[in-house]
Amino acid sequence: MSSHGKTLVTGAGGFIGSHLVEELLRRGQRVRAFVRYTSSGGIGCLSEIPSDLTGHLEIVHGDIRDGRATRKAVAGCMRIYHLAALIGIPYSYVAPDAYVAVNIQGTLNILEAARDLEVERTIITSTSEVYGTALRTPIDEDHPLQAQSPYAASKIGADQLALSYHRAFGLPVMVVRPFNTYGPRQSARAVIPTIMSQALAADRVRLGCLTPVRDMVFVKDTVAGFLACGESTRCIGQVTNLATGSAVSIGELAQRICRLAGRLLPIEETDERRRPDASEVYKLIGSAVAASERAGWRATTSLDDGLRQTLDWVRGNLNSFSIDAYRV
Repeated sequence: MSSHGKTLVTGAGGFIGSHLVEELLRRGQRVRAFVRYTSSGGIGCLSEIPSDLTGHLEIVHGDIRDGRATRKAVAGCMRIYHLAALIGIPYSYVAPDAYVAVNIQGTLNILEAARDLEVERTIITSTSEVYGTALRTPIDEDHPLQAQSPYAASKIGADQLALSYHRAFGLPVMVVRPFNTYGPRQSARAVIPTIMSQALAADRVRLGCLTPVRDMVFVKDTVAGFLACGESTRCIGQVTNLATGSAVSIGELAQRICRLAGRLLPIEETDERRRPDASEVYKLIGSAVAASERAGWRATTSLDDGLRQTLDWVRGNLNSFSIDAYRV
C-alpha cells in the first residue's frame, strides 16, 4: 500500500466505513475520515475504534453533495475509498431525489476531485442490489443490471459514472460490489441486527418476506476485499464482486440466529416490513471468481462464526435497538 499521502474514506462513520478505517489504521496508514456533518458533531461508528489506534486519524465533517467540501477532503490524499451513500432501500421509495443527490452527485464530486487532484487510485462502493433478482447464479460481474428500487438505480448510475471516468479520462478508478455485508456496528435497519435484537429481547421474530436468499459476507471479509482490490492494478477500470458464493434464506437465517441465541421463537411474516412485490429481490448469490483472480481475495469467515461475533455485539448494545415494535 502507498506509504505516502493519506487515505480518504468517505462514509467513514458508517458500518463498513468504520471497519475499513480501523483496519487501515491497524496497517499503519494515515487516514482522513469524511463524516457527514450534523449539528451534534457525531462521528457515528468511528467512536467504536479503540483510542490507541486513532493517532493517525483525522476526522473531517462535511457533505458529499457539496463539491467544494468534497474537494477539500480529497486534497492531499493519494487513495480514496468512497463509501458515502444513502443506503436504506425503503426510504428510496419515499425520497428518490435524495438518493440521486447523494449517490450520483456525491460520486461525481469524488470523481471530479480525484481527476483534478491526480489521486493515484479511487475505489467506488457499489451494491449487489444493482443485479436485481438473479437471472442466473452465481451472479458474475457481467450479469445484467436491473434496478428494482430507486436506491439500486442510483447506485447503477454512480457505478457507470465511475467507469466512464476511467474510459473517458483514464482515471485509475475501480468499482467494488459487496454482497450482503453484516457484522458488529450494523444498524437495526439491516436484517441481521433486526433478527438478533428480536431473538434476544422479544417473544417472537417478525420480518418481511422470509423466502429471499442472500449471500452474506462478514464485514471483516468485506474490508479485506476492499483493501485487496485497492492494491490490485487488475481491478482498475473493472467491477469486482465481493461474495462468498453461497447463500441462505431470510427464514433460515432467522432460525439459525434463534438457535445461536438459545431461544426457540416463532418466526412470522408481517406486511409492515415487506417491500413492494415487484421491488423485492428474491435471489442474490455472487461469484467471487474475479476477486480471487484479480486480487487474491476470498471470504474466510464461516456464517456461524460471523453470526456469533455479531450476536455478541448486538447483545452488548441492545439498548440502542428498539424492540417495543416487536412485542405482542
